[in-house]
Amino acid sequence: MRHGMVVGLAIVSAAFLCASVAFFAASAPPRGHAADDAKAPKDSFDKNVIDIGVIVSNLEKAAAFYKNALDFTELDGFAVPASMSKETGLTDGQAFKVRVFTAADKNKATKIKLMEFPKAPPAKVDTTYISSSLGFRYITIFINDTTASLARAKKAGATVIKEAYPLAGGEDYLSLVRDPDGNIIELIGPKL
Repeated sequence: MRHGMVVGLAIVSAAFLCASVAFFAASAPPRGHAADDAKAPKDSFDKNVIDIGVIVSNLEKAAAFYKNALDFTELDGFAVPASMSKETGLTDGQAFKVRVFTAADKNKATKIKLMEFPKAPPAKVDTTYISSSLGFRYITIFINDTTASLARAKKAGATVIKEAYPLAGGEDYLSLVRDPDGNIIELIGPKL
């Protein structure tokens, strides 16, 4: 089941995009000479996926949600030292650790990067509806079995907003659940 899942774009706040871009830039291997850049594909992307940084209020609780409710696999995480955090503009100098999760092959799938800042918790945005706040508002996960995915999410204590809404023109259903911070996760797939 896990290997059939593919994560789509979209999440809760512009801050997440900034953090993800900064993490990618900081962890990407340096580019070579101009000649190497000339060989880059026309679209200029090294990967055909993106990674998403999610700021959470409780790292352990969020990690359990992504593992147990969504069936993600945890990969090796990493720490960002205070000096790098400040010099890159990610934070005001707070060191933090990042836990990394994926739904499929770790080299070819989007990664969710969870992090928290307990010394200076960020402000919570309104997550009532996707139209309640600016920025990335939800992520989409394409699943193999709506019934099994919802059962797993419920067993793990996820808040279900909508179960198995039939989508026009096919066999897929849309379901919505919330993570521990209230962020919306969209699940799309067939009912088996």
